[in-house]
Amino acid sequence: MDQLLHSKILGREGFPVLILHGLLGMGDNWLSLGKKYAENGFKVHLIDQRNHGKSFHDDEMNYEVMVEDLYRYSKKHHLDHFHIIGHSMGGKTAMHFAMTHPELVDKMIVVDIAPKFYPPHHHFIFEAIEKLDLKKYRKRQEIENVLAKDITSTPIRQFILKNLARDKNGLFYWKPNIPVLKNSLHDLGQALPPLQSIRTKTLFVKGEKSPYILPEDLPGIKAHFPHSDTIIIPNSSHWVHAQQPALFLHESLNFLNKNH
Repeated sequence: MDQLLHSKILGREGFPVLILHGLLGMGDNWLSLGKKYAENGFKVHLIDQRNHGKSFHDDEMNYEVMVEDLYRYSKKHHLDHFHIIGHSMGGKTAMHFAMTHPELVDKMIVVDIAPKFYPPHHHFIFEAIEKLDLKKYRKRQEIENVLAKDITSTPIRQFILKNLARDKNGLFYWKPNIPVLKNSLHDLGQALPPLQSIRTKTLFVKGEKSPYILPEDLPGIKAHFPHSDTIIIPNSSHWVHAQQPALFLHESLNFLNKNH
Protein backbone atom coordinates (compact mmCIF):
# COMPACT_ATOMS: atom_id res chain seq x y z
CA MET A 1 0.00 0.00 0.00
CA ASP A 2 1.35 3.42 -0.98
CA GLN A 3 2.26 5.76 1.84
CA LEU A 4 0.47 9.08 1.56
CA LEU A 5 1.72 12.46 2.72
CA HIS A 6 -0.04 13.95 5.73
CA SER A 7 -1.79 17.27 5.22
CA LYS A 8 -4.12 19.77 6.83
CA ILE A 9 -6.74 21.08 4.39
CA LEU A 10 -8.25 24.56 4.85
CA GLY A 11 -11.26 25.86 2.96
CA ARG A 12 -14.18 23.79 1.71
CA GLU A 13 -13.97 24.82 -1.92
CA GLY A 14 -11.94 26.94 -4.31
CA PHE A 15 -8.94 26.46 -6.56
CA PRO A 16 -6.37 24.22 -4.81
CA VAL A 17 -3.10 25.63 -3.46
CA LEU A 18 -0.51 23.08 -2.27
CA ILE A 19 2.05 24.47 0.18
CA LEU A 20 5.42 22.78 0.71
CA HIS A 21 7.63 23.66 3.69
CA GLY A 22 11.42 23.71 3.85
CA LEU A 23 13.96 21.49 5.58
CA LEU A 24 13.00 20.71 9.20
CA GLY A 25 9.68 22.47 8.63
CA MET A 26 6.11 21.20 8.43
CA GLY A 27 2.81 22.24 6.95
CA ASP A 28 1.75 23.86 10.24
CA ASN A 29 4.49 26.49 9.78
CA TRP A 30 2.16 27.92 7.13
CA LEU A 31 -1.07 27.72 9.14
CA SER A 32 -1.62 31.48 9.59
CA LEU A 33 -0.99 32.25 5.92
CA GLY A 34 -2.92 29.16 4.87
CA LYS A 35 -6.00 30.48 6.66
CA LYS A 36 -5.60 33.79 4.81
CA TYR A 37 -5.45 32.03 1.43
CA ALA A 38 -8.57 30.06 2.38
CA GLU A 39 -10.34 33.31 3.32
CA ASN A 40 -9.44 34.55 -0.16
CA GLY A 41 -11.24 31.70 -1.86
CA PHE A 42 -8.58 28.99 -2.20
CA LYS A 43 -8.66 25.41 -0.94
CA VAL A 44 -5.32 25.10 0.84
CA HIS A 45 -3.34 21.89 1.39
CA LEU A 46 -0.65 22.31 4.07
CA ILE A 47 1.53 19.30 3.32
CA ASP A 48 4.16 17.56 5.46
CA GLN A 49 6.84 16.23 3.12
CA ARG A 50 8.29 12.76 3.80
CA ASN A 51 10.46 12.49 6.91
CA HIS A 52 8.85 15.67 8.31
CA GLY A 53 5.90 16.53 10.56
CA LYS A 54 3.29 13.78 10.67
CA SER A 55 4.24 12.22 7.33
CA PHE A 56 5.87 8.81 6.98
CA HIS A 57 9.58 8.16 7.51
CA ASP A 58 11.59 6.55 4.75
CA ASP A 59 15.31 5.95 4.14
CA GLU A 60 15.13 7.53 0.68
CA MET A 61 15.15 11.34 0.55
CA ASN A 62 15.65 13.12 -2.78
CA TYR A 63 13.60 15.22 -5.18
CA GLU A 64 12.65 12.31 -7.41
CA VAL A 65 10.81 10.52 -4.61
CA MET A 66 9.38 13.75 -3.19
CA VAL A 67 7.91 14.56 -6.61
CA GLU A 68 6.38 11.09 -6.72
CA ASP A 69 4.96 11.60 -3.21
CA LEU A 70 3.29 14.81 -4.35
CA TYR A 71 1.97 13.21 -7.53
CA ARG A 72 0.40 10.36 -5.53
CA TYR A 73 -1.07 12.91 -3.12
CA SER A 74 -2.62 14.89 -5.99
CA LYS A 75 -4.18 11.74 -7.45
CA LYS A 76 -5.54 10.59 -4.08
CA HIS A 77 -7.22 13.98 -3.61
CA HIS A 78 -8.43 14.12 -7.25
CA LEU A 79 -6.45 17.29 -8.00
CA ASP A 80 -5.88 17.70 -11.73
CA HIS A 81 -4.82 21.37 -11.70
CA PHE A 82 -3.44 23.45 -8.83
CA HIS A 83 -1.03 26.14 -7.66
CA ILE A 84 2.08 25.27 -5.63
CA ILE A 85 3.87 27.44 -3.08
CA GLY A 86 7.21 26.04 -1.92
CA HIS A 87 9.76 27.44 0.51
CA SER A 88 13.45 26.49 0.29
CA MET A 89 13.55 22.66 0.01
CA GLY A 90 9.81 22.82 -0.73
CA GLY A 91 10.57 25.28 -3.52
CA LYS A 92 13.02 22.81 -5.01
CA THR A 93 10.37 20.07 -4.79
CA ALA A 94 7.92 22.41 -6.54
CA MET A 95 10.40 23.18 -9.34
CA HIS A 96 11.12 19.50 -9.93
CA PHE A 97 7.39 18.74 -9.84
CA ALA A 98 6.62 21.41 -12.45
CA MET A 99 9.41 20.00 -14.62
CA THR A 100 8.01 16.44 -14.34
CA HIS A 101 4.26 17.17 -14.34
CA PRO A 102 3.81 20.57 -16.03
CA GLU A 103 0.22 19.76 -17.00
CA LEU A 104 -0.83 19.73 -13.32
CA VAL A 105 0.65 23.04 -12.18
CA ASP A 106 -1.20 26.26 -12.99
CA LYS A 107 1.06 28.75 -11.15
CA MET A 108 3.98 28.35 -8.79
CA ILE A 109 5.55 30.52 -6.09
CA VAL A 110 9.13 29.63 -5.16
CA VAL A 111 10.24 31.19 -1.88
CA ASP A 112 13.90 32.11 -1.43
CA ILE A 113 15.59 29.34 -3.38
CA ALA A 114 17.10 29.19 -6.88
CA PRO A 115 17.36 26.20 -9.26
CA LYS A 116 21.12 25.98 -8.61
CA PHE A 117 23.20 23.61 -6.46
CA TYR A 118 23.58 24.54 -2.78
CA PRO A 119 26.45 22.91 -0.86
CA PRO A 120 25.33 21.34 2.45
CA HIS A 121 25.34 24.05 5.12
CA HIS A 122 23.05 22.80 7.89
CA HIS A 123 25.44 20.36 9.54
CA PHE A 124 25.78 22.48 12.69
CA ILE A 125 22.02 22.23 13.30
CA PHE A 126 21.96 18.45 12.95
CA GLU A 127 25.07 18.05 15.11
CA ALA A 128 23.45 20.16 17.85
CA ILE A 129 20.28 18.06 17.66
CA GLU A 130 22.20 14.77 17.74
CA LYS A 131 24.12 15.83 20.86
CA LEU A 132 20.87 15.99 22.82
CA ASP A 133 19.76 13.01 24.88
CA LEU A 134 16.05 13.85 24.97
CA LYS A 135 15.35 11.35 27.75
CA LYS A 136 17.15 13.69 30.16
CA TYR A 137 14.74 16.58 29.76
CA ARG A 138 11.23 17.31 30.98
CA LYS A 139 10.88 20.92 29.78
CA ARG A 140 11.35 22.52 26.37
CA GLN A 141 13.24 25.38 27.99
CA GLU A 142 15.91 22.95 29.20
CA ILE A 143 16.37 21.70 25.64
CA GLU A 144 16.52 25.24 24.27
CA ASN A 145 19.18 26.17 26.83
CA VAL A 146 21.38 23.30 25.62
CA LEU A 147 20.75 24.07 21.93
CA ALA A 148 21.71 27.70 22.53
CA LYS A 149 25.34 26.66 23.02
CA ASP A 150 25.58 25.57 19.37
CA ILE A 151 22.70 27.44 17.69
CA THR A 152 23.07 31.08 18.68
CA SER A 153 20.20 32.40 16.54
CA THR A 154 17.00 32.55 18.60
CA PRO A 155 14.67 32.38 15.54
CA ILE A 156 16.45 29.27 14.24
CA ARG A 157 16.28 27.63 17.70
CA GLN A 158 12.56 28.39 17.95
CA PHE A 159 12.05 26.95 14.45
CA ILE A 160 13.92 23.75 15.41
CA LEU A 161 11.99 23.38 18.67
CA LYS A 162 8.69 23.24 16.77
CA ASN A 163 9.82 19.76 15.72
CA LEU A 164 9.68 18.47 19.29
CA ALA A 165 6.76 16.32 20.37
CA ARG A 166 5.94 14.16 23.39
CA ASP A 167 5.01 10.50 23.30
CA LYS A 168 2.23 8.90 25.36
CA ASN A 169 4.62 8.71 28.34
CA GLY A 170 5.39 12.42 28.14
CA LEU A 171 8.90 11.89 26.79
CA PHE A 172 10.25 14.17 24.07
CA TYR A 173 11.03 12.95 20.57
CA TRP A 174 11.82 14.59 17.21
CA LYS A 175 9.06 14.44 14.61
CA PRO A 176 11.47 14.60 11.62
CA ASN A 177 13.66 11.67 10.62
CA ILE A 178 16.88 13.37 11.76
CA PRO A 179 19.46 10.72 10.67
CA VAL A 180 18.03 10.39 7.14
CA LEU A 181 17.74 14.16 6.67
CA LYS A 182 21.32 14.68 7.81
CA ASN A 183 22.56 12.02 5.39
CA SER A 184 20.51 13.52 2.53
CA LEU A 185 21.79 17.12 2.71
CA HIS A 186 23.88 16.75 -0.45
CA ASP A 187 20.93 15.35 -2.42
CA LEU A 188 18.67 18.12 -1.12
CA GLY A 189 21.09 20.73 -2.43
CA GLN A 190 20.92 19.42 -6.01
CA ALA A 191 20.31 21.76 -8.93
CA LEU A 192 17.62 21.33 -11.54
CA PRO A 193 18.96 19.43 -14.56
CA PRO A 194 20.63 21.78 -17.08
CA LEU A 195 18.79 22.82 -20.25
CA GLN A 196 15.40 22.22 -18.65
CA SER A 197 12.98 24.99 -19.61
CA ILE A 198 9.76 25.01 -17.58
CA ARG A 199 6.82 26.98 -18.98
CA THR A 200 4.86 27.28 -15.73
CA LYS A 201 4.09 30.85 -14.67
CA THR A 202 6.33 31.30 -11.65
CA LEU A 203 7.03 33.96 -9.03
CA PHE A 204 10.38 33.79 -7.24
CA VAL A 205 10.34 35.60 -3.88
CA LYS A 206 13.67 36.62 -2.41
CA GLY A 207 14.26 37.79 1.14
CA GLU A 208 16.17 41.08 0.95
CA LYS A 209 18.75 40.00 3.55
CA SER A 210 18.94 36.36 2.46
CA PRO A 211 21.97 34.98 0.56
CA TYR A 212 19.97 32.17 -1.07
CA ILE A 213 19.17 34.07 -4.29
CA LEU A 214 22.00 36.28 -5.55
CA PRO A 215 22.01 38.72 -8.48
CA GLU A 216 24.13 36.29 -10.49
CA ASP A 217 21.40 33.62 -10.08
CA LEU A 218 18.80 35.63 -12.00
CA PRO A 219 19.90 34.59 -15.53
CA GLY A 220 19.75 30.92 -14.49
CA ILE A 221 16.27 31.41 -13.04
CA LYS A 222 15.10 33.03 -16.27
CA ALA A 223 16.69 30.29 -18.40
CA HIS A 224 14.89 27.55 -16.46
CA PHE A 225 11.66 29.55 -16.00
CA PRO A 226 11.15 31.90 -18.97
CA HIS A 227 7.68 32.86 -17.68
CA SER A 228 8.92 33.98 -14.27
CA ASP A 229 9.37 37.16 -12.28
CA THR A 230 11.51 37.69 -9.21
CA ILE A 231 10.55 40.08 -6.43
CA ILE A 232 12.38 41.10 -3.25
CA ILE A 233 10.57 41.38 0.08
CA PRO A 234 12.26 44.09 2.20
CA ASN A 235 13.46 43.53 5.78
CA SER A 236 13.35 39.74 5.50
CA SER A 237 15.84 36.91 5.39
CA HIS A 238 15.32 33.26 4.42
CA TRP A 239 11.97 32.81 6.24
CA VAL A 240 10.34 35.56 4.18
CA HIS A 241 6.75 34.42 4.74
CA ALA A 242 7.19 34.30 8.53
CA GLN A 243 9.06 37.61 8.82
CA GLN A 244 6.87 39.68 6.48
CA PRO A 245 3.57 37.76 6.34
CA ALA A 246 1.33 40.69 5.33
CA LEU A 247 3.58 41.76 2.47
CA PHE A 248 4.15 38.17 1.38
CA LEU A 249 0.40 37.55 1.38
CA HIS A 250 -0.25 40.69 -0.66
CA GLU A 251 2.36 39.84 -3.31
CA SER A 252 1.40 36.17 -3.53
CA LEU A 253 -2.33 36.89 -3.87
CA ASN A 254 -1.60 39.50 -6.56
CA PHE A 255 0.28 36.84 -8.51
CA LEU A 256 -2.21 34.00 -7.99
CA ASN A 257 -5.25 36.13 -8.82
CA LYS A 258 -3.76 37.76 -11.92
CA ASN A 259 -5.39 36.63 -15.15
CA HIS A 260 -3.17 34.74 -17.56
